[in-house]
Amino acid sequence: MALQLDERQRAMLLEMGVRVWLPGTAFATVSEDAPAQAAALPARTAPVAAQTPRASAPMPVVAPLRPAPVAAPVLPAAERPVQPSELAALDWNGLADTAAACELCGLCAGRKHATLQPAAQLQADWMVVGDPPEEDEDSAAQAFVEAPGLLLDNMLKAVGVSRSGTGAQGAYATNVVKCRPPHGRNPSPADLAQCAQYLQREIELVQPRVIFAVGRFAILTLLSEHGALATQPLGKLRGQVYRYRGIPVVVSYHPKLLLRNSADKAKAWADLCLAMDSVTPS
Repeated sequence: MALQLDERQRAMLLEMGVRVWLPGTAFATVSEDAPAQAAALPARTAPVAAQTPRASAPMPVVAPLRPAPVAAPVLPAAERPVQPSELAALDWNGLADTAAACELCGLCAGRKHATLQPAAQLQADWMVVGDPPEEDEDSAAQAFVEAPGLLLDNMLKAVGVSRSGTGAQGAYATNVVKCRPPHGRNPSPADLAQCAQYLQREIELVQPRVIFAVGRFAILTLLSEHGALATQPLGKLRGQVYRYRGIPVVVSYHPKLLLRNSADKAKAWADLCLAMDSVTPS
């Protein structure tokens, strides 16, 4: 069966690039207007070659940001912890003001007033160191007040010295720590050690020739150079002369205990006589 193509079909085949041959004829040639006709047809989109994914470049490793060092804030002198070297340069007024604002240990939470007060005398041969302040001492901002203070004054008068005297007739009285402990708790060893720097400066200013230590915590501090001996009961510690930074130390009962137990007053008198005999010559 012969393929019957009309002129229009043959022209379309030629535009598509299909050469038509019929039996008994030569290959058809593209007419002169074929290119123009072909141009009129929409161009076929060439197939897009599959793109081979390129290996992605390695991402640069970014080091984690480190916060820039922050310099410690410089606090005003009134807010910085007091250093022992700073206390060593203070006079009486500076020492009292520093103690009144001190917050180096937890004892300050119970304080209304520090009991470290400037001494009226330039030097006193006697120095009496008692236990932490109680409520009446805290209110008066002074060590040894009310009935215990009156008894202490009478004891000192019996050996020829007073808190208002100077030199050989003078006695300076203070507490081993300068703040009343909060909630009536006992001072810790850390509290005692922290506050000892104030006591040491008081000793430097008073220049005593004997220290009379009355009370458990005063004895613990002033006999600290003797190690475990300081923890012994008072009955075993009495009757001997100890040393604190080279200064003679005699231990005895606190006046508030003597008020409750008059039988110990005779022992306290013996301790006072020992202290009087221990005063180092000027």
